[in-house]
Amino acid sequence: LVLSLAWLGPALQGKKHGEVVTEEEEVEEEDEVLSDEIENEDSVLVLHEHNFARALSEHQLLLVEFYAPWCGHCQRLAPAFTEAATTLRNESSLVRLGKVDATAQTALASEFGIASYPTLMLFRDGNRTHPLAYTGRMDAEGIVRWLQRRAGPSATLLQDTDIAATFISSQDLVVVGFFKDLRGEEARAFYEVASEVVDMPFGVAEADELFQAYGLSANTVCLFKKFDEGRTDFPVDAEEGLDTAKLTHLLRVHSLKLVMEFTNETSNQIFSAKIPHHMILFLNKSSSAQLALLDGFRAAAGTFRGEVLFVVVDVSGYGVEVLPFFGMTPADAPTLRLVKMENNRKYQMEQNSFSDTAIRTFVQAVLDGKVKPHLMSAEPPEDWDTRPVKVLVGKTFEQVAFDETKNVFVKFYAPWCSHCQAMAAAWEELGERYKDHEDIVIAEMDSTANELENITIHGFPTLHYFPAGPGRKMIEYKSARDVETFSKFLENGGTLPEEPPVVSKAQENSTGREEPSPLGTDESRDEL
Repeated sequence: LVLSLAWLGPALQGKKHGEVVTEEEEVEEEDEVLSDEIENEDSVLVLHEHNFARALSEHQLLLVEFYAPWCGHCQRLAPAFTEAATTLRNESSLVRLGKVDATAQTALASEFGIASYPTLMLFRDGNRTHPLAYTGRMDAEGIVRWLQRRAGPSATLLQDTDIAATFISSQDLVVVGFFKDLRGEEARAFYEVASEVVDMPFGVAEADELFQAYGLSANTVCLFKKFDEGRTDFPVDAEEGLDTAKLTHLLRVHSLKLVMEFTNETSNQIFSAKIPHHMILFLNKSSSAQLALLDGFRAAAGTFRGEVLFVVVDVSGYGVEVLPFFGMTPADAPTLRLVKMENNRKYQMEQNSFSDTAIRTFVQAVLDGKVKPHLMSAEPPEDWDTRPVKVLVGKTFEQVAFDETKNVFVKFYAPWCSHCQAMAAAWEELGERYKDHEDIVIAEMDSTANELENITIHGFPTLHYFPAGPGRKMIEYKSARDVETFSKFLENGGTLPEEPPVVSKAQENSTGREEPSPLGTDESRDEL
């Protein structure tokens, strides 16, 4: 996943974005020879190796989805893909959408290097050697916007002040590039950014009267917004030119409100901005006293723009579902937490103080590495060490996993994870098999309720082996998840003996993992 365990991920009990599934499907032999005729299925072209070239020749822009029938992400994408295809067809757009069953059309899958499902590629002017990877959102509106930007001009030419004023006031967020030469390199780079950032309208201006009207003398990109400061300027460096990656990031950061409320509508914005830290104020919006705390929170936010995103979570509304991830209940509000997105570490004030000065001081201390992370730990069950599979929690992990007299095999899991549930019986059987071995411990830990300072879990289940002896060694287990293979691994001292590779559907399935991802993102795909 592009984001490592975003702060709300594990709390989405059952809402499993980011399922990684390795699966090999047997492909039935086709009984009939396919022609180059192109079947139309709900406005989506059904493509195969016999009609693919024809489809490319007949359509100037063709977005193709390579999918697998068993892929859950493909199944969830299907309605949005069909809706987008219908919308574009009704608009008489130059763009058409097609799909290829990559498990049946293996020649096409091989030609285009398909390694995960779904994979979307845009083919332009019949060129099949350099398709463009799809980088937009996986919903109908996102697909349509992304394609529209590539079918026509990515930015609207603003010819005079009246046209510019109308364009700028048309939406809450508008980007305008002011360039002395619209054919220059800087303008071309701006058009490239406009093609990618499809959730904001882009305009371009070259006329001197527009430079004067907006108080500009040199090439500048302006972000106009109907909130906060109203306008943010990004002057183009005369020597370095316009850096597309830098401008894209600045637009993402400054298109967000200084303080964002976490809602279903804003969650994708919050996480796609890729701001490295999130400072979160948990409050109950039904309490006027708690709402008043927003003043100090907002006053502190401007100091850290781009480095720390300030977010408000309403514990009496949409935000209630993320509370378990922080080990909190609505009664804990108001309170503050800072999350480091890189490793999902959470930081907490020793005593909550909501003044802007106290918040600034705390945030800066975390950024300077002067604050230790706050680690959650459940209480150990009374019989945690008498069961065949030992139940570890944060506060007991060290003493068990790094016991120099034991070889400890630990499963890190999430209660809602279907892959964890599928291997639960095998893990219990493994525990029974080794319960009388003095130097082998089979254990498990619920990673949604327990955190460790030096071990970050990126997907479920994760299996780590901690061999006996000094050195605090840790070996990640990445092979098949069945009792016999587990046993070979243990008996061989934390490695598997060399054997000829055997590929089977059961074995491929057994290595799946579920990785929580930000709500609203659609980056997750099934990997081959």
